[in-house]
Amino acid sequence: MNLKVIRVTVCVVLLFFLGVYAFIDFRLSRRERRTFVFYTLYEGTAEVEDRMFLREPSEESNIRRFVEETLLGPASPDLASLFPRETRLRSLLYRDGVVYADLSESAVLVSLNGGNVFQSLVTLDTGIRRNFPFVRDVKLFIEGNQVFTIFATSR
Repeated sequence: MNLKVIRVTVCVVLLFFLGVYAFIDFRLSRRERRTFVFYTLYEGTAEVEDRMFLREPSEESNIRRFVEETLLGPASPDLASLFPRETRLRSLLYRDGVVYADLSESAVLVSLNGGNVFQSLVTLDTGIRRNFPFVRDVKLFIEGNQVFTIFATSR
């Protein structure tokens, strides 16, 4: 055989096995992709950020991580946080397909970027539902008081 044909064949076989290895590694990986929606500072248009997270053993832990990351804000400096920096997740419970998330009182404050509290809560709710399709309902609380009960019935 020609030396050039042998080199090409070896390269193709190596690339094939590398591809198989990468696919198997991806399938066995404990990483999951999550998408976050934040808004640009000046125009207010929605932008999506993708992040990879290690899969936790429980669904509640995965949802908790997503909400905490949302509260931390975007990675890009051109995007605005949904909630003021002081906002914390006080508690989160996932039972029978329903997420109960209680945020600290600073969630109601208007952030420095002029954010809309209602829009931020809707974005958080939508993000939970998009990233965790098994969630049937999301109930958001601020300091133990349920917010936007009208919003929950308007969908």
